[in-house]
Amino acid sequence: MSAKLRMNETPKERNPGLRAVRTTSLFRAVNPELFIKPNKPVMAFGLVTITLCVAYLGYLHATVENKKDLYEAVDSEGSRYMRRKTSKWD
Repeated sequence: MSAKLRMNETPKERNPGLRAVRTTSLFRAVNPELFIKPNKPVMAFGLVTITLCVAYLGYLHATVENKKDLYEAVDSEGSRYMRRKTSKWD
């Protein structure tokens, strides 16, 4: 009979995730991302910021790689020019 009563009851509004679970304040303080609703503008800003940081680090790495093989040389007439380092074994 209790099964029939459960089927006739109206479904309660359910909270997704762990918001409905009873937890301690310490657990909520340590894991706030489990209980706070997602904020899409902040997430978009963070994604753009992280992407720009990684792109900047890639740019710095590429420019250092390009400058590493160049040095300033002086020819017999005294004019300066940039030259790539070469090995005596080439």
